Amino acid sequence: MPQPFDPQEVLRLPLMATLCTLAEDGAPRSAPCWFAWEEAALWLLSDRGASSARRIAGDARVSVEIVDYDNPAGRLRHLGLRGTATVEPMDQSLFRRLLTRHLGAPETWNPWFIDNVARIDAPDGRLIRVAPDSIFTNDVSYFRTGPDLA
Repeated sequence: MPQPFDPQEVLRLPLMATLCTLAEDGAPRSAPCWFAWEEAALWLLSDRGASSARRIAGDARVSVEIVDYDNPAGRLRHLGLRGTATVEPMDQSLFRRLLTRHLGAPETWNPWFIDNVARIDAPDGRLIRVAPDSIFTNDVSYFRTGPDLA
């Protein structure tokens, strides 16, 4: 009994997305990612040498899954996107917005993490842009109560 919902309800939350790509041998691969939704596209952090970026260069078809799950509250909403991905040059402003979305205000960021993992000025920094061909939603938040009480 899938129940649709407005995708913006999940896209506006600082959740993890799972990026699904295809390896050269056709085997599926997945990677958890922070994301931002801007200009009708999903933006994910990457760099030139990242395995996801390399796989996208070989086959741009991707899917992305985002789940908003809160067991005690009985919330379970799934958002899926299917489309084409591109590896884009770094946009430092977008990168900062994405980090702020997930880490909070810049003055609270862990300096080690920014210097070693999420370098805004990294020369190999890239962003993955997913332009969805389709978006689907499924709200099964009634898993605790049944559909009559959802």
